[in-house]
Amino acid sequence: MDTVIAQAEKYVVKFLNDNLDSKYLYHNLAHTQNVVKKTQELIEGLEVDKESADKLLLTAWLHDTGYIKGSKNHEAESVKIASKFLKEHNVPEKDIEDINSLIMVTKMENQPNTKLEKIIRDADAAHLGSKNFEDLAELLRKEWELTENRIFSESDWIAENIDFLSTKHRFYTDYASANWEKTKGRNLSQLMKRHKKLIQEEGKLEQKKKELDFKKSKIELPERGVETMFRVALRNHITLSDIADTKANILLSVNAIIISVALSNLLPKLDNPSNQYLVYPTIVFLFFTVVSMVLSVLATRPNVTKGKFSKQDVADKKVNLLFFGNFHQMQLDEFQWAMKEMMKDRDYLYSSLTKDLYFLGLVLNRKYGLLRMTYSVFMVGIVISVIAFAIAFQTSGGAVSI
Repeated sequence: MDTVIAQAEKYVVKFLNDNLDSKYLYHNLAHTQNVVKKTQELIEGLEVDKESADKLLLTAWLHDTGYIKGSKNHEAESVKIASKFLKEHNVPEKDIEDINSLIMVTKMENQPNTKLEKIIRDADAAHLGSKNFEDLAELLRKEWELTENRIFSESDWIAENIDFLSTKHRFYTDYASANWEKTKGRNLSQLMKRHKKLIQEEGKLEQKKKELDFKKSKIELPERGVETMFRVALRNHITLSDIADTKANILLSVNAIIISVALSNLLPKLDNPSNQYLVYPTIVFLFFTVVSMVLSVLATRPNVTKGKFSKQDVADKKVNLLFFGNFHQMQLDEFQWAMKEMMKDRDYLYSSLTKDLYFLGLVLNRKYGLLRMTYSVFMVGIVISVIAFAIAFQTSGGAVSI
């Protein structure tokens, strides 16, 4: 059986390295090797006979191979993989059944009854009584996040571990209880201290938030409904402006492609006297295409403003400080002063938002007006061009027949 155990080690190392997803940060080869190590420690500490020890070691090597198919029902998948390996190495059927039973008992919901079942369960959970428990727990937390989308806050994760260690887990063998229970208790104690500290910190933050909210409630602020109205209206205007620019760019690209095709394929053929009938339809076609491109550019071309204002403009509330075109040439200290003046005056603030909305509306009106004209020119141009080419082809055909 020693040979089979050695073969199992080689097999599992290669099998997990080749097939296990890298997202399994905890249930990986390192975990399997640690379970094997703890199993050997329990075998020696409890003086297990050779035959039983071999079964336990084979179980330890093979018990988590099913993770290559995911964490759900991985024990059953591990049994399939283990059975195949053991049969290939001529392990007796009775031993295979025993090993499979030991693999299935590593499932947390299953209750270990026999001595061997208790040993493998304790070995699988030995990290709970180790000094590096918190590091291993963090690996498990990240693994759940990556593979199962189970995301915990710091406080919730500590509470989850406290609940598991205090109510859902116990060591079953005398050796594990004598040697690992004390460290497990220290780990639980550290978790409880951290959890208490987090709760206190969260309480302080909540108190500060309440105090801040109370202070804000004393300050006269713009009504929430008015803020929402401006926010929604400005966002809608900006969205409409983006849509208009996108439509203009589409027309610009389409017409650019049309001109490129015409210049490369149609115009060189006009030198041939037999193609003279295509000259006028081509001119009409290119004329409407160029006009469509010009209108598309005009629809997207930005206007340049002077970008400066005076203190008197601010005092008279004539300048809209929310539009970059009104301040892009100003000094930072002058702009900061103007913004502070505006934020002191609620009416000026609302007036600036109103002006911003109004001038955005004017820009949109211009954009969509030009865009409508562009689409109309493009549509009419396509129709007229097709008609012109049809007439030209018909005229040319008639002339040839004579």
